[in-house]
Formats: sequence, C-alpha cells, structure tokens
Amino acid sequence: MILIQRTGWRAAGPRIALNGFQALRRAWWRMTTPETRGSRGICLTPDGRLILVKHSYKRGWYLPGGAIDAGEDALTALLRELREEIGMVRHGAARHLYDVRHNPDHKRDHQAVFLVEDVVIEPRLSLEIEAIGAFLPDALPGDLHPATRYRVERWRTGRTEGSAPVPSE
Repeated sequence: MILIQRTGWRAAGPRIALNGFQALRRAWWRMTTPETRGSRGICLTPDGRLILVKHSYKRGWYLPGGAIDAGEDALTALLRELREEIGMVRHGAARHLYDVRHNPDHKRDHQAVFLVEDVVIEPRLSLEIEAIGAFLPDALPGDLHPATRYRVERWRTGRTEGSAPVPSE
C-alpha cells in the first residue's frame, strides 16, 4: 500500500535535476574512489509491514537509510535518517543485524543493516523521496531493487552473521 507519492510533472522536475547531480557525483567518485559508510533499516510498522522508499534519483524501492556523518555511530545515523526520510515519530526495539559491502560506481561502500520494530511514521515527501510505502513482507512490490531484495531475504532467512557483498545499487 503506497502511503504518499509524487507523480506527473511534480515528480519529473526533481528526478531530472537529481539524475544530473547523480551523474556528476558518479564521475567524481570514479576519480576519487572514496569509502562511504551508511546505515539501512528494515523498519517494521506495529502491524508488521515493511517500510520502503522510492528515491527521486534511483529506480525501484529501497530500505530507508543513508550516510553516517562524522562522529555518529551507525544506529544514531539510521534513526536520524528515518526521521528525515520517512517522518518517523517513534519506534520500538532496534538491533544490528549484519553489515554489507559493495562497490557501486567504483566507490567502496559499507552499510550496517538494522531491524527497527514498531516504527510509527507521519509520512512526508522531500526532494529526495518521491514515495513511501508500507508492504507486507511476503507481498513486496515487483520493482524492489535487487540490493534491497537481497537485504530483506537475508533478514527473512536469518542470515545475519558476518559481512557479505551485495548486488549493486
């Protein structure tokens, strides 16, 4: 069930601008190959639905999350990102599940994946987020990004030990 979505020309403008920005950013990454650190959340609503987002600069549904700022730990960064991206107003237990690493666009990326339970949101859109949805874990959208599918299946099957490579974002 889609909770809120930007469509038509209201979605096209930010998408075009951010796609151009992303192309420039990828070119810069190819030259500098930075290491990034981030957090993603498998966020479950009180009724057991998985919260996913659609970015205006990428195709498909993703787990919410983002970069870890200097001086932040991974969980603090994730909770900040959840407040900013999906309008989280409260949550229950949060625990680290596993880490993933991948090299999209020639950069080194490391992400911590957390399970956050009983997430309550007041959904709102931003320049970055064009849709927020809450889906039953066994009825996820068809355009779920492969990296997100990997993370969700790893959680559902209980494979939470160690760090592993993940499909490219």
